[in-house]
Amino acid sequence: MDFAFGPEDEDFRREARAWLEEHLAGAPARRDWERELGRGGWIGLGWAEDGYGNRRADLTRQVVWAEEYARSKAPPRSGHIGENLLAPTLIAHGSPEQKRRFLPPVARGTELWCQGYSEPGAGSDLAGVRTAAVRDTGGGPPGTYRITGQKIWTSLAHEADWCFVLARTEAGSTRHHGLSFLLVPMDQPGRIEVRPIRQLTGTSDFNEVFFDGALAEAGHVVGGEGNGWRVAMSLLGFERGVSTLAQQIGFAEELGRVLRTAAATGADRDPVVRERLVRLWAELRTMRWNALRTLGGSGSPGGAGAPSVAKLLWGGWHRRLGEVAVLVRGAAAAVGPADWSAALPYELDAAQHLFLFSRADTIYGGSDEIQRTIIAERALGLPKEPRGRP
Repeated sequence: MDFAFGPEDEDFRREARAWLEEHLAGAPARRDWERELGRGGWIGLGWAEDGYGNRRADLTRQVVWAEEYARSKAPPRSGHIGENLLAPTLIAHGSPEQKRRFLPPVARGTELWCQGYSEPGAGSDLAGVRTAAVRDTGGGPPGTYRITGQKIWTSLAHEADWCFVLARTEAGSTRHHGLSFLLVPMDQPGRIEVRPIRQLTGTSDFNEVFFDGALAEAGHVVGGEGNGWRVAMSLLGFERGVSTLAQQIGFAEELGRVLRTAAATGADRDPVVRERLVRLWAELRTMRWNALRTLGGSGSPGGAGAPSVAKLLWGGWHRRLGEVAVLVRGAAAAVGPADWSAALPYELDAAQHLFLFSRADTIYGGSDEIQRTIIAERALGLPKEPRGRP
């Protein structure tokens, strides 16, 4: 695919850049920022359908918007799960009623979503979920499910209005059978509890979510009861698309800081360090070319392994960047602020945060081992890995 930007794309770039410069003044709160993006029509550019309050843009303009957003240092998105995961899934599998109900609030930035997939015993092995949803027979509203179980590593659950939950609706089912994809309101005091998980970095973006008889409407099952595995796998295919290019712009900025630090500390005079820095730069360029190739439709055979290839590339790369970031700092990377009295509780600097957070990059979103299995089985057609004990 020829991914050169034409004159109309550059006009779109100027429009996006001007809008961001105007509306970023004043450092808006994250939730307010989602509404501001919605009013500007910037949510849902890549949706396969319009008419829900979003504007449509072709692939090159989606890339332009993603690049300009990253370069503007706009706030991290609170609505990306609804925009980039739920919405494409509803467009592909949802009923007309579900689309009319849920897509406009996502496009307006007024309803935020979280993802109820991983569980303590089912992380990368998603087919092991145990959270159960049963038809309510205890006097609740007609046509509802009651959900009981626990989800973990749920990003932004503390802010979300809704959660899409993969749960078992068929008693006694195992693995990918008997699962359903339910849309669950989070405002259910006494039935849903959200507990933040404190990370190595001191932040709490992830959460545990406990469902104790939480209610979900039967009309909010996407794709039909028992078809949750198919819907869930379809959603994971939407997880890594144009956004990977914007992610790489952030990576380039982080690499730039590491290079400047290496020059300032003299670490770049070490031939081993210099080789690692050059390799990081070359690998980042390779990731960009791979992302453009995948978006252009010429990725791995059938496209089955393309998301897993991308995850393997950037997860390992970012982790190695974190290691080099503290290496070039030397001993200073191991200590806190010079003025401890002004920095309580303890705050990490950018390099320390990068090192600690990137340790998880090869685990969350599907571990490296799981990604390699997907590539082997679905893209290369190799024999499936044995399941269970011999």
